Amino acid sequence: MDHPIKRDHTRFRNIVKGRVRDNLRKYVSQGEMPAPKGDGTYKIPMPSIETPRFKFGDQSQGGTGQGDGQQGDPVDGQEGEGQPGEGEAGEGEGNKELEVELSLDELASILGEELSLPNIEPKGKKTMQSTTDKYSSIGTSGPDSLKHFKRSYKEALKRQVAMGTYDPENPIIIPIKSDMRFRSSTQKVEFENSAVVIYMMDVSGSMGDEQKEIVRTESFWINLWLKSQYKDIDIRYIIHDATAKEVDETTFFRTRESGGTLISSAFKLCREIIEADYNPSEWNIYPFHFSDGDNWSTDDTKLCLDILNNDILPSSNVFCYGQVESRYGSGQFYKDLVGAYKEDHEKVILSKIKNKEAILDSIKDFLGKGK
Repeated sequence: MDHPIKRDHTRFRNIVKGRVRDNLRKYVSQGEMPAPKGDGTYKIPMPSIETPRFKFGDQSQGGTGQGDGQQGDPVDGQEGEGQPGEGEAGEGEGNKELEVELSLDELASILGEELSLPNIEPKGKKTMQSTTDKYSSIGTSGPDSLKHFKRSYKEALKRQVAMGTYDPENPIIIPIKSDMRFRSSTQKVEFENSAVVIYMMDVSGSMGDEQKEIVRTESFWINLWLKSQYKDIDIRYIIHDATAKEVDETTFFRTRESGGTLISSAFKLCREIIEADYNPSEWNIYPFHFSDGDNWSTDDTKLCLDILNNDILPSSNVFCYGQVESRYGSGQFYKDLVGAYKEDHEKVILSKIKNKEAILDSIKDFLGKGK
């Protein structure tokens, strides 16, 4: 039977996860993202959970702590004349938020339940072999750091009892070298799938800070889900206006250019990265492109479709295009992709992201097929 404290802790964790799930859309739409701690857990803000309190009944019934008295009277044991408190009452409600820590799997589970996301089943991909060491057995040799004190003590006790040197009146146990036991590892061969996510984003002048914040928030939750599905995952970032270049995550979300837009430049670089580093027979490949839909010309759009059809789509699990609404963007590229690929296309997923409130629905568009 579980210990009561363990049951209470489990129940509390379930309450916390329920509160996070209930407030998930608010967190996402407000751009609040869990902060990674570096130990595999994330800190997430949430409304405080009130603890149960006793409610006093009618004060006229008497009882401990009740009796005659006026405001400002000193309590028993205090000297001097009491005075009413001074100052004005505040208008705002007190801060009732706290931070809770959730693991990646717990957060991913909340996201999956909220959006009804299916687990990803890699298709047509070669599994990668990995070897892990698990200390699940006991050996007679090893370093001191792996010494198993309890087992060593038991061996020494058994030896002294068998030899008749154990004295119950003076139960001193002295282990010798042959009594020592050590934790021993066994190798376990596992097969796992690897994935790479390639983010491409238009950083021309029409993509402002609000649009980039939407992409930043959406990519965080996409990464969270994919990390829960794959043990080994790479993330690459490409920015482009009329030209494209690979950058780190910080540069990806902070760069803004004023030039024109050639989407094909990003697709070309994406193709080069896949060809150089990610064999499609060994990797699950997820290219994402975010833009406000402007492209330089219909000729460049045609080139984009050629690269998609001949290079990117054959190598990828899915290709995802997210169009972030902008007052300056025409949205034409989305229309061009709809014309080239039907809504139920096996490998092309399109999503319009009107504002921050639409982020979760867009994530469901991209991940809801479980590919």
